Amino acid sequence: MAQTFWDDQQRAQDILKELARGRAFVEPWGALAQRVEDIEVMLELAAEAGDEETLGEAAAELEAGEQALARLEVAAMLSGPYDDHGAIVEFSAGAGGNDACDWTEMLLRMYLRWAERQGFKAEVMQVSEGEEAGLRSATIKVSGSNAYGLLRGEAGVHRLVRISPFDGNNRRQTSFAGVVVMPDVADDLIIDIDEAHLRVDTFRSSGAGGQHVNKTDSAVRLTYQPPELDRPLVVSCQNERSQHKNRASAMAVLKAKLFEIMQRQRAEKLADLRGKVEDFAWGNQTRNYVLHPYRMVKDLRTNVETGDTDGVLDGDLDRFIESYLRQTAGEHA
Repeated sequence: MAQTFWDDQQRAQDILKELARGRAFVEPWGALAQRVEDIEVMLELAAEAGDEETLGEAAAELEAGEQALARLEVAAMLSGPYDDHGAIVEFSAGAGGNDACDWTEMLLRMYLRWAERQGFKAEVMQVSEGEEAGLRSATIKVSGSNAYGLLRGEAGVHRLVRISPFDGNNRRQTSFAGVVVMPDVADDLIIDIDEAHLRVDTFRSSGAGGQHVNKTDSAVRLTYQPPELDRPLVVSCQNERSQHKNRASAMAVLKAKLFEIMQRQRAEKLADLRGKVEDFAWGNQTRNYVLHPYRMVKDLRTNVETGDTDGVLDGDLDRFIESYLRQTAGEHA
């Protein structure tokens, strides 16, 4: 009997996924080409008839077409093997005490707002509250096409300078928070978790989540340390009401962490230290956010800056994301 396409279900699914990705990339370019032709026709008609209204419509279409072209150019730079995946983003307070914890919570909100602007689904998987304010750490999952490709350049140390709301003398405070971005590869890669080295703990959620979450041991913490790791990986998830769902979400984060370690080890063997994780403190920052004595956000890798600090903190990150992608185009292919 002749072999059919569906004899190998996994291979067939992989091919269909690749076909869908190809269509998602090619079809918008075709639509843009048709849009350009329509604009050309509108301009010709407006010129022949001296129609100012049609000319205005063509100008508006041309501006919209330029914006669509810019978005497609960004998509074309997302050529890495996992750029089209969702992302898992971790936030950790660094140097700066209560201000650093507060800054971590501000960053969490900033990226949640960015995801909302992009039309992505963002889930808060875990939060660990600071002793007096803010968050010591948090983890979110961002689901949507190209979420990881867009966010991977946001990894690094983010530095905030402002008048501290926790200082009674209104002194200026510098605080730091770290952002780690990993592709959500749980459904794509087979990453073996040796159960013999995995400890599973359940506990009650310490944050908001309703009566059911707070009164049952639904939250899950995974501690994993196989012999090849010099320190344990600890992952927790508490956003779901179901302990089973929290364990599944925590396993997805654990696999993403293991994948990130594998990628970093591979990069180090090739003497590529771009993925090195620095201390979340002085001298290692990738972006500065200054709210006093002046207002400015500046990326230290691309030198892109803006005085619209409120817009940035409300999720307007496109200028930084796009400039990083243009600077590093081809490096992740």
